[in-house]
Amino acid sequence: MGVFNRACVQYGRYWAALIAITYPYIFFDAEATMSAELEAFLLRLQREPAVLVTVGKTRGSVPREAGAWMAVFSGATGGAIGTIGGGHLEWDAMRQARESLALPGPAAQVWEQSIVLGPSLGQCCGGALVLQFEQVQAAHIAALRERLREGHQALALFGGGHVGRAIVHALAPLPFDVTWIDSRDEVFPADLPAHVQVEHSDPVHRAVHDLVPLSAVLIMSFSHAEDLDIVAACLQRLRERRDLGFIGLIGSRTKWATFCHRLEERGFHADELARITCPIGLPGITGKEPSVIAASVVAQLLLDRAAPPDGG
Repeated sequence: MGVFNRACVQYGRYWAALIAITYPYIFFDAEATMSAELEAFLLRLQREPAVLVTVGKTRGSVPREAGAWMAVFSGATGGAIGTIGGGHLEWDAMRQARESLALPGPAAQVWEQSIVLGPSLGQCCGGALVLQFEQVQAAHIAALRERLREGHQALALFGGGHVGRAIVHALAPLPFDVTWIDSRDEVFPADLPAHVQVEHSDPVHRAVHDLVPLSAVLIMSFSHAEDLDIVAACLQRLRERRDLGFIGLIGSRTKWATFCHRLEERGFHADELARITCPIGLPGITGKEPSVIAASVVAQLLLDRAAPPDGG
């Protein structure tokens, strides 16, 4: 057994998540609606109508989960954004959608189709699903944006340095809505992805109070003093509201040991400190390049997102 195979056996789920960051189109057809696809769909919808095809109820083995969607535009302009799983299932859904768009008079605005994935479709998944078809246009953009982003995870990223930028880049195709926070207003790039909002907060830890409930938090400011204050603010919010998700702090075990001592002096207890993950990233990935750290950390976020609520 080669070195790579041994690594896959030992860290199988970690490597899968890491590869998924590098090649998201391989792994994340089954994830929630992606930011880039959603914004591309809504931008095009400003210019022309479409049929939104959504996976409704599912049973057994199916190529996509309930809530997955595909936007189909007319045959004249062509193209579709998103996917409901490919194959004949997707091809036939596109055919129906384009036929509806081509009708000269009023057409059905909403309809459903129940499908069994058997040999007749050339897809032997063995499951069944319901496809929901919905004609949409520019007037529906606001409602669609709210509805199709329901599966996204709020993430607060403290720190606009090299690793922070790499993480923002790695998150671009993934189902996270990022609030990027720094005490230095000038650090943010001008060309921000659609899934990112920036916030200048000085002092920076004050922003913790207003984070979206259940936000994940990544802490990597330019200053250990700022990091410590942000961690303390997160712990205080957990003590008061218990409404934050994963909290990760960049740094070594030595840094965390020092922080633990200082946080204990501020009155926090060991069970509270256990809510902080430090160092961050997946075990076995030791590279210190910003892009490597970002891939490792984002894979860790995906694993946390996929874990059962009780941690089991």
